[in-house]
Amino acid sequence: MSGPDASGAPAAPRFDLPEPDPFSRPYWDAAARGRLLIRRCAACGRAHHYPREFCPHCWSEDVAWEEASGAATLYTWSEVHRNDLPPFGAQVPYTAAVVDLAEGPRMMTRIVDHPAGGLRAGMPLHVTFRVLGEGAPAVPVFRPCPDGPPE
Repeated sequence: MSGPDASGAPAAPRFDLPEPDPFSRPYWDAAARGRLLIRRCAACGRAHHYPREFCPHCWSEDVAWEEASGAATLYTWSEVHRNDLPPFGAQVPYTAAVVDLAEGPRMMTRIVDHPAGGLRAGMPLHVTFRVLGEGAPAVPVFRPCPDGPPE
């Protein structure tokens, strides 16, 4: 996503922001309302994420949007203290992670609002949403559940 800067010149593209298209628009609209959507296949019954127009498990095109619970468990993570790629360098330190959604899919994301050294594999997480810049879509990130998994 980019637009003109204050001088009217085109701004440099932002590689950390998603570019919604007609297919992904429902996903980003739901995220703006604090809802995480996934896709589920009617043919095999499996859910998947990132959203695709076909099932990556059985290749069926009979897939539909479904609201996820927002519950997840931490699979793995990395504390990023240096990133030379703009604009990520300005965002360090951050916690890049892979989480297992309660519905089954594994998802790349970030972990926010956690104590230093407080993460552990298998810990319960819940989705929240962050806006990474003015006019940017809300993106799903996860935070630890303070008292275990959400109801």
